[in-house]
Amino acid sequence: MNMPSQQQTPPGSEAALHPKADHGETTYRGSGRLQDKATVITGGDSGIGRAVALAYAREGADVLISYLNEHDDAKETARLVEEAGRRAILVPGDLADPAHCRAIIEKAVTEFGRIDVLVNNAAFQMSHEAIEDIPDAEWDYTFQVNITAMFHLCKAAVKHMPRGSSIINTTSINSDKPKPTLLAYATTKGAIANFTGGLSQLLADKGIRVNSVAPGPIWTPLIPSTMPPDEVESFGDETPMKRPGQPKEVAPVFVMLASDEASYISGARIAVTGGTPIL
Repeated sequence: MNMPSQQQTPPGSEAALHPKADHGETTYRGSGRLQDKATVITGGDSGIGRAVALAYAREGADVLISYLNEHDDAKETARLVEEAGRRAILVPGDLADPAHCRAIIEKAVTEFGRIDVLVNNAAFQMSHEAIEDIPDAEWDYTFQVNITAMFHLCKAAVKHMPRGSSIINTTSINSDKPKPTLLAYATTKGAIANFTGGLSQLLADKGIRVNSVAPGPIWTPLIPSTMPPDEVESFGDETPMKRPGQPKEVAPVFVMLASDEASYISGARIAVTGGTPIL
């Protein structure tokens, strides 16, 4: 399956994506699996984050949507949440700032009184053909957004999470099969997998579960805004299913892990990769 050649300026927007991504707008049907849960989703404006926000709302959850600066995308995600009859709180800002990470959690607690589900989904990536081409500042920023922010968010959130709560981190197939041209991003995704495994053990006695979801190639604005046009055109072709996944195909795993049905699942990494196995 070939995608049209296209390029966007990072962080990209849903409105400019061609073809449009499917977040489950017309297909996802909730059944009360997350009724009245208070949830926080970073990178919730678009892509996987939007699909998870939509699914959570239709399952009965209120959603705080953290995002960088994609205000139009974020407003559309909020509209979908509110259309489902749930509260949507928008919090823009850069996760590279530890103070902003803490402010997100404080806002959630002010609005909801607690946090039942924390989804650490936001990520930054750029493609480079050689290690010498990676700017030092870009390497540092990738780590700050992808993994260091996760530490600050979790550290601030756990004291507001009751027993039975859930932390879900977005890792990647790159945590198992690192793509060389995404060296910084892939390295952070490996760190997220280890962070999840360690934190799940650290928080078990508090009754807080910690898991990660490892998507393969998913069609989101991140792709045309961070990859060269030829890679965009062939995006997803390397999978056994020979196509990229849609955000709506990832969201149900986040729902399951957030639900009380997953009460004995912690420390897991679940692949959504179009047939490519991870170890």
